[in-house]
Amino acid sequence: QVQLVESGGGLAEAGMSLRLFCKAQQRTFRGYTMAWFRRAPGKDREFVAGINRSDGSTDYADSVKGRFTISNDNAGNTASLQMNSLKSEDTAVYFCAATTRSLSRRSDDFDYWGQGTQVTVSS
Repeated sequence: QVQLVESGGGLAEAGMSLRLFCKAQQRTFRGYTMAWFRRAPGKDREFVAGINRSDGSTDYADSVKGRFTISNDNAGNTASLQMNSLKSEDTAVYFCAATTRSLSRRSDDFDYWGQGTQVTVSS
């Protein structure tokens, strides 16, 4: 069992940056593919970014490519999402997720989820 806890959300103005963190409770992320999803008001949950457990390769949604960066720390305890050049459409609840499978954009492929952290971008 992997328990995930997100932090780092908050309020930012358009064009500014925020960094989200996802910490695994009681174990590390080693061997797990990690991803961030988000759910905007009135919309379905969508894939944002992911990092593959096997080779560290990454994948990004087109809407965030070039602005967001996903990474894991060397100790394997914390995954992060650096969000630059924020836009109002980035406003959402952001969720950290983990799986032992290869990286996928499908939320059904992820077994473990955090509670989410709110990101609000004002224009």
